[in-house]
Amino acid sequence: MFSLRIALMTLVLALAGCASGVKLDDVQVEDRTGTSNSNNSGAVAQLDARSLGGLKPGPAGVSQIIYFDFDSFTIKPEFQAVLEAHARHLRNNPELRANLEGHTDERGGREYNLALGQKRSEAVRRALTVLGVPDARMEAVSFGQEKPADSGTTEAAYAKNRRVEFIYR
Repeated sequence: MFSLRIALMTLVLALAGCASGVKLDDVQVEDRTGTSNSNNSGAVAQLDARSLGGLKPGPAGVSQIIYFDFDSFTIKPEFQAVLEAHARHLRNNPELRANLEGHTDERGGREYNLALGQKRSEAVRRALTVLGVPDARMEAVSFGQEKPADSGTTEAAYAKNRRVEFIYR
């Protein structure tokens, strides 16, 4: 009986030690979208991701995006020239590394979309490897539906979200 009482007291003390004084209901949220009714004089300017963090430009005059059909990770023939230009750029600039970021539209479950985005980025990586780019210089990642290019719910918006983006570093 005494050991049970000691065990219960130890458990109560351990749980009390884990308690936090932070009230999650009272967290203040600051609106940084710049969409208030003011004249937006304090709004934060939107920056291109390539201007931050040492990211490098891709080939000049070439799309940084390959688009896909609904529920597909097959690269369309119309993007062959884009792939060839990126492969040439990577072969001619051996110091560059490429992140291939796969994306989907919002239709489908989260896990399914993460897997589909990964298959899209892997398809682009394999195509670049066939075109002579060393596999070690590329990383295929998926964001699924988490980073839409267009937040609309039309077919045109969905089509913009089904993509792989080239990010150079």
